[in-house]
Amino acid sequence: MLSENIKAMRKSKGLSQQELAVKLNVVRQTVSKWEQGLSVPDSDMLISISETLETPVSTLLGENIIEPEVDDLKAISAKLEVINLQLAQRKIARKRILHWLLISLCVAIAAIFAGLCVLGSPYLGWDYSNAETAVLGVIFHSFEWVFVRVAPIIVLGAIIGIFLTQKEK
Repeated sequence: MLSENIKAMRKSKGLSQQELAVKLNVVRQTVSKWEQGLSVPDSDMLISISETLETPVSTLLGENIIEPEVDDLKAISAKLEVINLQLAQRKIARKRILHWLLISLCVAIAAIFAGLCVLGSPYLGWDYSNAETAVLGVIFHSFEWVFVRVAPIIVLGAIIGIFLTQKEK
């Protein structure tokens, strides 16, 4: 009876053999031997066990303790609820990050466009007889040409994305 009661009370408190052993300052094998009925704790240790497991010594020495049945459906339901909550929070966080990335993209494109307007295509007046200048001029012109044609589409997509990722109130 004692061995079964120690095991049942330990499990009902959610303790492993190792955790109970640490609390009682014994090795795990000692707890295992108690639970298998291979040895019996002395009276001082029995008092320590009862204090640790928060149960009277008479209960440990008395009748068999029936382990409380865990309602599996409720436990699974609670775990699923926690998981769903965590997934919802992640989704909200990702949506918020995407929202601010799209705003940052619009600001960056506006800044680049403003910079290009201020510079006013300076490469048109460069001396292209120098190879390095010619390569830089072609690269700058290509960037400007692609940017002016693609940026409005990206900004339009980003603005639509900003409205779609906006927080619902």
